[in-house]
Amino acid sequence: MNVLIVGANGKVARHLVKYLSEESPHDVTAMIRSEEQGEELKQLGAANIVVADLEADISHAFDGVDAVVFAAGSGPHTGADKTVLIDLWGARKVMDEAKNHNIDRFVMLGSMRSEDPEAGPAKMRHYLVAKKLADEYLQNSGLAYTIVRPGPLTNDEAAGTVSIAERLERGENISRADVAYVIAETIDKENTYHKTFDLLGGTTPINQAVKNI
Repeated sequence: MNVLIVGANGKVARHLVKYLSEESPHDVTAMIRSEEQGEELKQLGAANIVVADLEADISHAFDGVDAVVFAAGSGPHTGADKTVLIDLWGARKVMDEAKNHNIDRFVMLGSMRSEDPEAGPAKMRHYLVAKKLADEYLQNSGLAYTIVRPGPLTNDEAAGTVSIAERLERGENISRADVAYVIAETIDKENTYHKTFDLLGGTTPINQAVKNI
């Protein structure tokens, strides 16, 4: 399977590139905004590099792709205008292009608490609203989607164990490496299709936690 990772130079996505390239039978096409980012991603294992900007035409990035992971994001600390352009409008563009290219499998890197933005911190509400609307668009798209919503992220080494449920209370933070491993495990697992779940650090091995979804 050729997996297109949108936002491949992001912190979670870089772990995902490496994991898919080393630990799975899938090839990785890394979508990035500038050519300068490509060499390091090739060293991480990306089989293909495609340069495309979510604020411009991206249709050429989907040729020969079997599955899409949307891991791009403006982050919660950017202004609302950039958040809308990337986390909402950019995500919708990617979903539409997947459908245009008859790509059915789509995995979204979301965010915990996006189902109820008003309950989140005021400084993050524009981000959570964009994530909520993007998730809803995906859920109604007809694509075979999985939405992975991690809680607070760290740069710690992968623990290999997590907690997954449709809804989780605030708990143990989770490393970006573990989030990437969960995303990788979901890609070809049909029991994760049409599912949305929260993700935190925990005690269940990742492969078992994904099987239990």
